[in-house]
Amino acid sequence: MKSMNQSTVLLKGAFILTIAALLTKILSAFYRIPFQNIVGDIGFYIYQQVYPFYGMAMVLSTTGFPVVISKLYAEQKEKGDNEKSRLFLFVSFVYLQIIGILCFIILYAGADQIARWMNDPHLSILIRVVSIVFLIFPFVSLLRGYYQAIGEMVPTALSQVGEQTTRVLTIIFLSYLFMEKGYSLYFVGGGAMFGSITGSMIASLILFMFLRKRKEWKVIAPSRGMIQNNPVEVKRIVKMLTFQGLMICLSGMLMVFMQLADSLNLFSLLVSSGTERDIAKSLKGVFDRGQPLIQLGTVAATSMSLALVPLISRERLAAKPDFLYHKIQVAIKISIVIGLGASAGLWAIIEPTNRMLFENANGSAVLGVLSFVILFTSIISTIIAIMQGLGSLLYPAIAVVLSFPLKYILNMVFIPLYGTMGAAISSLLALGLVTIFLFIKFKKMIVIPLLTSRFLGIVLTGTIAMVFVLKGYLFLTNPIVATLGSERLGAALQSLSAVLLGGFLFLVIIVRGNVFNEEELGLFPFGRKLIHLLSRKGRE
Repeated sequence: MKSMNQSTVLLKGAFILTIAALLTKILSAFYRIPFQNIVGDIGFYIYQQVYPFYGMAMVLSTTGFPVVISKLYAEQKEKGDNEKSRLFLFVSFVYLQIIGILCFIILYAGADQIARWMNDPHLSILIRVVSIVFLIFPFVSLLRGYYQAIGEMVPTALSQVGEQTTRVLTIIFLSYLFMEKGYSLYFVGGGAMFGSITGSMIASLILFMFLRKRKEWKVIAPSRGMIQNNPVEVKRIVKMLTFQGLMICLSGMLMVFMQLADSLNLFSLLVSSGTERDIAKSLKGVFDRGQPLIQLGTVAATSMSLALVPLISRERLAAKPDFLYHKIQVAIKISIVIGLGASAGLWAIIEPTNRMLFENANGSAVLGVLSFVILFTSIISTIIAIMQGLGSLLYPAIAVVLSFPLKYILNMVFIPLYGTMGAAISSLLALGLVTIFLFIKFKKMIVIPLLTSRFLGIVLTGTIAMVFVLKGYLFLTNPIVATLGSERLGAALQSLSAVLLGGFLFLVIIVRGNVFNEEELGLFPFGRKLIHLLSRKGRE
C-alpha cells in the first residue's frame, strides 16, 4: 500500500513539473513575437545577441543542477544520516555560489571584450545586466533541487511559472515604455534583459516564502565544524556535482550553444562580407525570428516522447528488457514523427506564418530551412534523455559541446557564400553531425533495431503528401486572401487553417498506416479518438 501511495505521489509530482515546464517553454517562445513587433528586427537582433548567456543561467537553475541535487539528496536521506544530508545541501550551495560568482565576474568584467568579439561594442551594457542573474541562480537551483528531493513539486513549479511570467511581463512593459519614450534600441534591449533579473528574484522570493513558512532553515544551515570534520565527504560531493551536475547541464545547452555561435560570428561575418552594419543587424534579427518557431515546434515534438523517459533506467533495463526496449522505440518514433511533421509543415506554410507573426515575410526562405532544426533537436533531446536514464552522462555532454565549434566553423564556411541562408545550412549540418555522433553510441547501447523501413516509408509518404496539399492550398487561397484588405489578417487565416488541414492529413496517414498501435496511440492527446482511425489490422 505504501509503495502504491509513493508511486502516486511521484507520478503526481512528475505531472506538476511537466505542466510547469511546458508553460514556461511556451511563455519563453511566445513573448518574442510581441517583443519583435514592438522593437523591430534590429531591436530583436540586439536582444538575441545576449540571450544565450541568460539561456545558460536558465539551464543551470532549471534543468541542470536541481535535477542532480534532488537525486543525490534523496539518496542521502534514504541512508538516514541527517547530518550528512545537511552537509550535502550546504556544500552544494557553496559549490553553486562559486560557479555563479565566476560566471558573473567573467561576464561583467569581460563584457567589453565579449561585445568586441561580437563586433558590436554597444552590447556590453546588456551583457553586464544579464551577468547579475548568475548571482541569484545558486539559491534558486538549490531550493528547487531540495523540494523535488522531498517530493514537493509545487514550490519548483510555481517558481518556474512565476519566474517566466514576471520576466515576460517586464520585457513587454519596459520595451514598450522605452520605445514610446524614444530611447535607443540598446537601452531598450537592456530593459528587456532586466526582465531576467526580475524573473529570477521572483523565483527566489517564491521559494524563500515556502522555506520560511515551513521553517526549514535548519535543513540547509550548517553546524559548527561540519566541513572541517568531513573532508572526504566534501570531496565526494564536489566530485558528484562536477561530474553529474555539469554533464547534465551541458547536455541541456544544445540550442544555447547554437545561438551563441551565431551571436559571436554571424553578424561579424555578414559585415566582413561587405554587408552594411545596419542591414546586417536587420538580417540577423530576421534570422532570429526562427527561435520562437523552433522552440514551439520542439516543445510539441518532445513533450510526449520525453514523458516516457522517466520509465527508463539501467535497473529497469536489467529487470524488464522487452518492456523497456518497447518504450525506447516508441519515444524515438514519436520524436521523428512529430519532429518531421512539424518541420515539413512549417516549411510549407512559412511565408504566411512569418507575415502573421512578424508583420512581413522577410527571410521566409531562410526560416523555412531553419524549421528543420525542429526535427534534429527533437531526436537529439530524446536520445540524450534516454542515454542519461541508462547511466550515460559523459557522451551526450561531449556531443552537445561539440555542436558549438561545429556550428562556429560551418558559419565561417557558409555565411560568406550564402549570407543568413548559410547560417541556416550550418545549423542543419551541425545538428545532423551531432545526431549521427549520438546515434552511433546509442545503437551500441540498444541491441534491437529502432526503426524499420516500413516506418520510415509511411512517415515520408505522409510528410510529402502533407507538403503537396499545403502548397496547393496556399496557391488556391492566395487570390481569396488578397481581397481581404489586410495582409496580416489574411496571412493569419491562411496559416492557421493550413495548420489544421496539414496536421489532420498527416495524422490520418500516420495512424492509418499503423505506425503506432492502439496502446501507443493512447499516449497522444485525444488518443482514444485517434484509435478509431486505425485500420482493422492495427486494432488487433
